[in-house]
Amino acid sequence: MLSVHEKRLTLKTGRVGVISDTHGLVRPEAIQALKGSELILHAGDIGKPEVLTSLAGVAPVIAIRGNNDREVWAKKLPDILRLRVNGFGVYVIHNVNELEVDPATAGFRAVISGHSHKPSITNLDGVIFLNPGSAGPRRFKLPVVVARLTVQKYKLHAAIVELKI
Repeated sequence: MLSVHEKRLTLKTGRVGVISDTHGLVRPEAIQALKGSELILHAGDIGKPEVLTSLAGVAPVIAIRGNNDREVWAKKLPDILRLRVNGFGVYVIHNVNELEVDPATAGFRAVISGHSHKPSITNLDGVIFLNPGSAGPRRFKLPVVVARLTVQKYKLHAAIVELKI
């Protein structure tokens, strides 16, 4: 049974840092890239609780469990987040292939996922699908990245930020 966490948030700046697949590694470049965020969303495969502690030094963190987060500490984390951020629906799931809702019909304007380590931004039926890629150990030749989501009064904008490592 998947656990789901629902929350409503009002942010002044609307700047949300998005990170995934850290696998226990918090790079100083990731911390630097996330500075200025009012909230950080971690889309799973955290690796160890110290990752969340480090990120919380930048901004409040809301995280979900990824398929590799099997330790006792991770059992407290939900599998899915359903958020309302400044009025916009944001759905966070580790593996987008496990998405069981039609986000547009359910009122979500953004779906954030991780798992693949491949950064991407796709707009489908008015929904932004954002995968922030991996900020953890480099995998194959994929870039090491985080993402930014800006949630303002009438606009939602996503951007990938490649880390210089």
